[in-house]
Amino acid sequence: MENMLESEIWTIVRTGPSMAVLLRPRGYQVSVPIFIGHLEAHSILVGFGAAPRQQRPLTHDLMVSLIRHAGLVLARVEIYDIKNSAFLSRLFFHRNLRIGEKTSGEETGEKPLIVDSRPSDAVALAIRCKCPVFIAQRIVSDVGVPEEFFLGITDEAISPPPEPSANSRRIALQTELEDAVAQEEYERAAEIRDMLILMDREGLAEFPEDL
Repeated sequence: MENMLESEIWTIVRTGPSMAVLLRPRGYQVSVPIFIGHLEAHSILVGFGAAPRQQRPLTHDLMVSLIRHAGLVLARVEIYDIKNSAFLSRLFFHRNLRIGEKTSGEETGEKPLIVDSRPSDAVALAIRCKCPVFIAQRIVSDVGVPEEFFLGITDEAISPPPEPSANSRRIALQTELEDAVAQEEYERAAEIRDMLILMDREGLAEFPEDL
């Protein structure tokens, strides 16, 4: 079985035009950078409390509500492999047991529900559900970066990105749309496309954060 290392979600950094979430395995002096989109970075920052919550729930807040109403608990998140330069991750759910029962499905021998996930979604949910994040030791060995490399840029970490201009917001969304299509992430592409259509239809100078 693959050796998994429990890791902390250390910070988010800007690396040129991109954003990366840094995961630091406990007891190691390296971090694994996972590059994510600006929308996903903002959602993670909201989960950290480093960006203000919106009047309406973000997608990941909605997912947490659905998980709880379905009687499930997000027990752990695993980033377990890399294929074609993309990280693969999965979510482990257990039944939410009543008071007086054992505390988790792991203790009862209940088989977990395992769901594939993008790493950015997995991290955003792990923060909100306060569950552990694990990374395969092989990934840490292959792509881990000494944390000294990031010390000069983490001063900007865990802070909301600067407000973009209307034009830069549109350009960023268009870039993410093209990237999503190229990665065959069609559900994500449809969401971004709808945001651009709404901006055009309503004549918005910029897309409101709480929609």
